[in-house]
Amino acid sequence: MQQKSKVFDLGAAKVCVVMNRSSGKKQHQALVERLEQQLAPACGSYELRQSRKGSDLPALARQVASEGFDLVIAAGGDGTQSAVAGALAGTDTVMGVLPGGTFNYFARDLGVGADLDSALETLLDGRVQPTHVGDINDLVFLNNVSFGAYPHILKTREGIYKRWGRSRIAAYWSVMVAMRRLRSPMQLVARVDGQDMQFTSALVFVAHSAYQLDSFGLEGADAIRQGQFAVLIAKARQPMPLMRSALRLAVGHSAKNSDFDLIITDHLKMTTPKRRQLVAHDGEKTVLHSPFDLKVRHDALKVLLPADGQNKTEEQGA
Repeated sequence: MQQKSKVFDLGAAKVCVVMNRSSGKKQHQALVERLEQQLAPACGSYELRQSRKGSDLPALARQVASEGFDLVIAAGGDGTQSAVAGALAGTDTVMGVLPGGTFNYFARDLGVGADLDSALETLLDGRVQPTHVGDINDLVFLNNVSFGAYPHILKTREGIYKRWGRSRIAAYWSVMVAMRRLRSPMQLVARVDGQDMQFTSALVFVAHSAYQLDSFGLEGADAIRQGQFAVLIAKARQPMPLMRSALRLAVGHSAKNSDFDLIITDHLKMTTPKRRQLVAHDGEKTVLHSPFDLKVRHDALKVLLPADGQNKTEEQGA
């Protein structure tokens, strides 16, 4: 974030809020009503667009991005934030953040606040600041991308949640089930600064969220703040050691530097023998094709930050 920021004139702005519809949920309706009462009157014009399901969000965000809004606000968790950022990156449209997920890593990284009250304050009195985003094969991500075991953990966890409900025990169990189904580690080549490095690993985690990496207790957060990736490649190859590493990474607690090789870079290419790979990105899953071109798009996204320059996440003691 090196470009000079400027105060955003909300009263003259054409504004659209994008969110995932949660039919029948009182909390969702309460948010819609609060935005109409507190945010809409402060805008030059105000619209609300809702998707019927999460998978519709990227298309909805692209549609909104084409309609000439000055500010598009993503209301929801990191998946929603990522979908909107993907549509707005590289444009002059400003993005606002209203966190509504479990971790809200992007909101915490920006310092706009991890709760609705703080984020609304930022929208009502904000300044425009460019920020970096990650890119893998033209797919924008904000927090992380992962290969190997972790995407399968997410896939397994969804099925377990649907059957047994969301709980910490269910999250742990999904890791063990996914690890048991894992057949063999990946053979991969990472090309950085013209040099090839070969690895055998069952888990690769490309971090772009300094806050998330700090919460994992791993090195690399300062490099991320300087516009780079922290690429974590699991050293474990056998099921039990890998299970411990994956479990620590999946639940975000007590990850150890000894579990991973660390690469710091803003651009790398990764190649795997298996052309099609299930890739996890900001909590979502997509099948992408090798080789994987990962790069930091510097200052590609314009976002609203607190006008007074204060980090609202730090004020909350997060």
